[in-house]
Amino acid sequence: MGNLASGSDEQRPPSPWRTQLALALLATAAVLLLPDIAAAAGDAHGGDHPSLGARLPLWSVGPFVGILLSIALFPLVAPAFWHHHYGKVAAGWAVLFAIPFLVGYRMEAIDAILHIYAVDYIPFIILLRALFTVAGGIVVRGSLKGAPKVNVTLLAIGTVLSSVIGTTGASMLLIRPLMRANDWRINKTHLIVFFIFLVSNIGGSLTPLGDPPLFLGFLHSVPFFWTLNLFSPYLLVSIMLLVGFFALDTYYYRKEPEDAKQAMLAQESEPLKLVGTHNFLYLGGVIAFVLFSGSVKLGDVHLTAHLHVPIQNIVRDVGLVALGLLSMKTTPKALREENGFTWGPIEEVAYLFAGIFMTIIPALAILGAGVDGKLGWLVAGVQSDASYFWVTGGLSSFLDNAPTYLTFFNTALGGLDMSAAECMQAAAGCGEPEKVAVLISDKERTLLAISAGAVFMGANTYIGNAPNFMVKAIAEEGGVAMPSFFGYIVRWSLPILVPCFVVVTFVYFM
Repeated sequence: MGNLASGSDEQRPPSPWRTQLALALLATAAVLLLPDIAAAAGDAHGGDHPSLGARLPLWSVGPFVGILLSIALFPLVAPAFWHHHYGKVAAGWAVLFAIPFLVGYRMEAIDAILHIYAVDYIPFIILLRALFTVAGGIVVRGSLKGAPKVNVTLLAIGTVLSSVIGTTGASMLLIRPLMRANDWRINKTHLIVFFIFLVSNIGGSLTPLGDPPLFLGFLHSVPFFWTLNLFSPYLLVSIMLLVGFFALDTYYYRKEPEDAKQAMLAQESEPLKLVGTHNFLYLGGVIAFVLFSGSVKLGDVHLTAHLHVPIQNIVRDVGLVALGLLSMKTTPKALREENGFTWGPIEEVAYLFAGIFMTIIPALAILGAGVDGKLGWLVAGVQSDASYFWVTGGLSSFLDNAPTYLTFFNTALGGLDMSAAECMQAAAGCGEPEKVAVLISDKERTLLAISAGAVFMGANTYIGNAPNFMVKAIAEEGGVAMPSFFGYIVRWSLPILVPCFVVVTFVYFM
């Protein structure tokens, strides 16, 4: 993505929080100023009128494909242009989709756009920024010497932490210590790639805090601790990747210049020490607010006729913004400088994903229409556990893995054959909690396949999970040569991850 740290801190706005808060306020103002317009969309939603996803043509995903190709190709063919204008390119694709979408579908389009920004994008960025800011204030001091045993230990620790503090939190906490430990090395691209595989994705498999799809499942009646059922496939993939990483890192370590290696080993050892540890309190606050929003029901705020925002989500987002501001206020600037902290990575994610979330609307709507959409053949073909694993995972590699998870989660629920007797036995009828209970009881492996596919295969591309992008940007700021979008897929995820997922398929889902 180009080096985003080329300008000095003095050339940047004093706090990008102001920019993002301004964007959030503008988006909220837009929502509040359009209630009458969006309310008129009710006519389009009533009666037997086919859903928006059932009517959208397949070519409407063209701008989404365009923004993906821009992310993949511009850094290769026009890196200087991309470095200065990636936000404008993302905005251009968003506008290219939004204008004909609004003209053709009018109130339904307004409704869809307001929904994806107010319900999905703004909370998404607020959570990422809170974790990025808080974790960026924690400094690991001491001697971490970049040898294979140290590196594999760091990746193993991060893989465990990701299920506790989330893949974003663990990634932001450990990526800079890993880079500092290996700063002396020439060959270090593989360190960042395997970090993305394990810490930014696979590690978040065991709790709803780990990865957004699992949290979405928690919000839709999947018990909080059910995700521990993913422990066996999580352990298998983690061991395969850690063993593979250790072998590869040992190979590259032996290729490093002997004088550099000896100089690193001769450095005086210093005990490890954590500084800025008060940020762990804020990190705990982030986890508490996320759990609060998924456990408490305070009613909804009706912003428009079709846009209802749960009050507990608003409380969560305000709390997350406050925690980020507190972290900035109470953490000495010198600590963040020592940590190599800059706003570039989160800015890149914010601007690019603003375009991605706009252009992804038709893809998610078409998938959400199920067999009635233009990809109905794909949804209808998902029958076996193996197909759930690969289709959910394959789409999660390029689409937002949370709504992709929800699409096939609902597909699995819709495929249940609950008899009238089973409905009568359920305490509250055949609502979502009862259906989820039956799914877990009768087809638990299907839910495992959907969950594992969404979380594991987010590692297949840079856009499969938001931490992937941030880790890549931080690595490039630190001078690590990262593969291109397609280079990452062809050289790393296809030859390394896909064979691991094939093994998982045969062991658990066949």
